[in-house]
Amino acid sequence: MTPDVIDFTSPDAPARFTESLRTTGFAVITNHPLSWELVQSLYAEWDEFFVSGAADAYTVGPDNQEGYFPPKIAETAKGQTIRDLKEFFHVYPWSDKYPTEVSDDAMKYRDIATDVASTLLQWVDANIPDEVAEGLSRPVAEMLTGNSRTLLRILRYPPLEGDAPEGAVRAAAHEDINLLTVLPASNETGLELLGTDGEWYAVPCDPGSIAVNCGEMLDLATNGYLPATTHRVVNPIGEAAQRARMSMPLFLAAADDVVITNGRTASELLAERIAELRSQDPAD
Repeated sequence: MTPDVIDFTSPDAPARFTESLRTTGFAVITNHPLSWELVQSLYAEWDEFFVSGAADAYTVGPDNQEGYFPPKIAETAKGQTIRDLKEFFHVYPWSDKYPTEVSDDAMKYRDIATDVASTLLQWVDANIPDEVAEGLSRPVAEMLTGNSRTLLRILRYPPLEGDAPEGAVRAAAHEDINLLTVLPASNETGLELLGTDGEWYAVPCDPGSIAVNCGEMLDLATNGYLPATTHRVVNPIGEAAQRARMSMPLFLAAADDVVITNGRTASELLAERIAELRSQDPAD
């Protein structure tokens, strides 16, 4: 149950993309406008930023979601009790904490990835059944209009060390809360999705490709037609365990006032998820 690999420029790409989301919650896109050279450059630049310790100056506060999350406060997946083995930096459209130690290439990447996502959601609007479309408060591509919560997360999974808590993994099984996630291929493998048969399947990670997956907002808005599939990042073994893994998911959110399901807005759903995650954070 691996997602379909789709050429962005192919005439049948819109239909195949929507069908792959319907059956797996994921799709992998090739030959798209996101430059692999830009992605590689960003991975190298931000890896150095994390390793140097410069990120510490941007550490988030207790009520802040903008800036640097070191490993000791990195998130715990919903329903889990052990923190993931990762560190990351959050950049929102309104961010004023963007590091001076790095270039603005991450912003260029975000803008291109957002444009790609907008096209992909237009494909969805054109290819979902009429009965699904009629249940939406507005076309899914239009749900992005006016949003201020689209999140660029620049992620580093450090090399595995012997002092990690027993049972800790790079990213425990979870679903995304947002509308759509755009994820360029990592420099290392490890991303897996949970199939409807209960088995885990590796998501293709060929250099230059991007993985795209549905979040809970899209799942709820389409009444499950486009599912928010559970996924995880597994711990590597052998030599790969000594290497860091870089990742740059762009979590595209619906505008705050968009009604997603049963009168509940995107803002309300996001607030509920954040509260859930904070309530289960393990004690440090």
